[in-house]
Amino acid sequence: MSREQFWFFHPFRVRYSEIDGQGVVFNAHYLTYFDTTITEYFRALGYDQYADAKQTGEDFHVVKSVIEYKAPVRFDWELDVGARVARIGNSSLTFELAIFLKGGNEALVTGEIVWVNTNQQTHRPVPISKSIRERIAAREKHLGA
Repeated sequence: MSREQFWFFHPFRVRYSEIDGQGVVFNAHYLTYFDTTITEYFRALGYDQYADAKQTGEDFHVVKSVIEYKAPVRFDWELDVGARVARIGNSSLTFELAIFLKGGNEALVTGEIVWVNTNQQTHRPVPISKSIRERIAAREKHLGA
């Protein structure tokens, strides 16, 4: 994955509490970076996921998460985490994510997160709304309108 594939980035600085005994970011923290970046991605789209879930009774569940470690990430490094929606299914969103050094072009870590939109009473999949699809498609030109 290259930086050019992303329109959205969220900055982080690696905190001491996030590194392990090897001096690199502990593996579980990458999912926190990804989750925070997806939240900010939707904020940049003007979509309030929390308010929408309360209003509609629908929300997304994570059904898949993949992380590929290409290079170590160390204490105090400034990072740019890129996020994009790579695919929209009937009820699912597939996010591609990548972590870069601030201003860098080479991905240090890549990931994929798959969400399924669900009815919060039945926990069964439901279609993603037209308004969410339109917000995403307006920015993710590779998906088409």
